[in-house]
Amino acid sequence: MAKKVTSKAAASAASKVLRDGRTSKASKTAAGSALSQREKSGK
Repeated sequence: MAKKVTSKAAASAASKVLRDGRTSKASKTAAGSALSQREKSGK
């Protein structure tokens, strides 16, 4: 099974959703899921 990785653009959009206080709980759950699938940076 292929490893699922969220794109940089999708991760950026998800980050904005999490920072916006007006978004629903479902939106924040989906955004958190997307970010959890993002590859870790090598910092």
